[in-house]
Amino acid sequence: MSAVSSWSLHRTLGSYVSGDAAGRPPGSLAEPGAGLALSDLPAELRRRGYDTLQICHFHLPSREQGYLTDLRAALGADEITLDAVLIDDGDLTHPTDADAHQAWIDGWLDVATALGAHRARVIAGKQQPSPERLHTSGRRLAALAADHPEIRVVTENWFDLTAGPTEVHTILDAADGRVGLLIDLGNWTGPDKYDNLAAVARRAETCHAKCHFTANGPRQDDFSSSLRVLRQAGYAGPLALVYDGDDPDEWACLEQENAIAARIFA
Repeated sequence: MSAVSSWSLHRTLGSYVSGDAAGRPPGSLAEPGAGLALSDLPAELRRRGYDTLQICHFHLPSREQGYLTDLRAALGADEITLDAVLIDDGDLTHPTDADAHQAWIDGWLDVATALGAHRARVIAGKQQPSPERLHTSGRRLAALAADHPEIRVVTENWFDLTAGPTEVHTILDAADGRVGLLIDLGNWTGPDKYDNLAAVARRAETCHAKCHFTANGPRQDDFSSSLRVLRQAGYAGPLALVYDGDDPDEWACLEQENAIAARIFA
């Protein structure tokens, strides 16, 4: 599937909404209508040859049922699969407010379900890893999944809590099979990057195919090596392209990523 994360299209979408698990109120971070409306994105994706989307929660301008119904209809009309809603805040391991964060995430899982998403990605936690925190994260993720059987809850190798494969496995094991893995190819760095990705790749069911860019374009060697890890693991899920470089032509940079991914998975 040719997939894109809305994270890659900040400038194209033009506006997005703040508001987080800490209770800070929502507010527009750009003028409304400054870019392509999210409801018009499915048609643009189809025009450009993409068939799958992941949506960051903060790109949704409204959580009203009428808006969610209309966006779901737009996705269906252009035959765009909503692979996941990315819940990009919340800390299930917060030292004092974990219950409040879990409740906030729970509300976004309702939104993801209403949109017909196959999955919702939930951050495992933002604290430094410890055995207790890893197991707490797994238990809380499993509880969220149990309360939302219509949707697949996945977590990601992101933030300090999931610093390496051991932490990822411990969390998923503590969730007792109720939670899946979204593997991000760009979140881990260093000399052990590819070995670490390989250690969790067989548990991945969806992916952020993140390619780092320099002034000279995409880091093809790094991106290709990361993609080969997935291919060798037998990965067959969506590759949601992620672009977050400085070049303002987001669509062109996504096409460069897409061409690399197509060569590796041809």
